[in-house]
Amino acid sequence: MLIGIPALLGPELLATLRAMGHGDEIALVDGNYPAEEQAHRLIRADGHPLVPVLDAILSVLPVDDAVPEALFRASVKGDPLLADPVHREMEAICAKRAPGRKVVALAGADFYARVKAAHAIVATSEPRLYANIIIRKGVIYPPETKTP
Repeated sequence: MLIGIPALLGPELLATLRAMGHGDEIALVDGNYPAEEQAHRLIRADGHPLVPVLDAILSVLPVDDAVPEALFRASVKGDPLLADPVHREMEAICAKRAPGRKVVALAGADFYARVKAAHAIVATSEPRLYANIIIRKGVIYPPETKTP
């Protein structure tokens, strides 16, 4: 256990988040997603639903503010105009942790291609369908330095 670090963030996930560079993407996927098949790096978050894992990650990971879009979610039956309650929950967490950043719904093929290219995939035990999101890592700006 660490002070100030959510317990949901295990050693492998913390190491991966720390190793990611600006612009790298991490996908959080539901229990039905073919994560093993598609991952360059697979991190298991078995026994945990997606929304608390998303909240924990966004408590330590900066979201990219150098691009217009940095948060992407799956869409219901491949239709970006459709959303399920889990998508609203994900959007609420993102609004809290990354204010002003919109969560963009991607069509099925576009979402799958982006997940395949991600730096890592976090496989949760989320039972709800289409509960998948991608986060593009930003930077932590240095503190203002005072000049004499």
